[in-house]
Amino acid sequence: MSDDGASFAWYELLTTDVDGAGAFYGSVLGWTTKDASTPALSYRLFMSGEFARSGLMELPEEGRRQGATPRWIGYVGVDDVDLAVRRMQERGGAVYVPPTGTNIGRVSIVADPQRATFGLLSGSSIARPVAEGLDSLGRVGWHELLAADWRKAFGFYSEVFGWRQADGGNAPAETYQLFSAGGQTIGGIFNKRPLEPIAFWLYYFNVDDVDAAIVRVKAGGGRVYEGPLELLSGSWIVRCLDPQGATFALEGARSPDGIAKAPAAEYRWTTSWDAFSSKGRWRSGQPGGKGRPPGK
Repeated sequence: MSDDGASFAWYELLTTDVDGAGAFYGSVLGWTTKDASTPALSYRLFMSGEFARSGLMELPEEGRRQGATPRWIGYVGVDDVDLAVRRMQERGGAVYVPPTGTNIGRVSIVADPQRATFGLLSGSSIARPVAEGLDSLGRVGWHELLAADWRKAFGFYSEVFGWRQADGGNAPAETYQLFSAGGQTIGGIFNKRPLEPIAFWLYYFNVDDVDAAIVRVKAGGGRVYEGPLELLSGSWIVRCLDPQGATFALEGARSPDGIAKAPAAEYRWTTSWDAFSSKGRWRSGQPGGKGRPPGK
């Protein structure tokens, strides 16, 4: 782990329909799948060209019996998974899967004290630090924690992983805390809305055209539940559910034709969050009038 903090290094989709999910994300993000199974575990890689972007596997039966649903898991790369687990537990974190050797490295599935789930990973030959190519198409470019109490959540991750507060410019620090890991600003932490029943991590995948991606999401049986929302930089975000119910988000440009054809309602912020947009890009209002900033 560097002096600037451990960073996300790998992502994994746990789903109830591996073939269906593979086809869906292949259409939406242009990924292909590659078998990486072992005798003990059925596992696929989502590939973008020659690069492995994330993993894909069946949601374990034991997890389903305990109420787990399809979800994306982000793995924080650490030098020593066992040590990181102990540090987490000392600070109120939970361990769902103890440190285990797998085909992608030594892993553990854990949760912070507010029960937002994520993973720990060490010794991986395929994972790469998130700081490498944050803006590359088809990969995660932003990480957002919707917490029950963002201040306590940030304190936890800061103590365990060395994450630091990042400069938010004119952003209201009381509502959205940017954080840096590995020397680069990679995400934000803020309080979830009442309609979100639990704290969770949301991952934003980069696309070249948000409007085209929305069409692919809907055609594949997914749903856009929020957005498009515009960021100050001119890029746009949408928050989605895949056909199996896993939450994910997209960020990218939007074509002039797509904006022109959008219903008027899209120009009104659809979120109640007084929050800060991603990567330091504060949005103070809506086109043509005053409004509330989006939740990213």
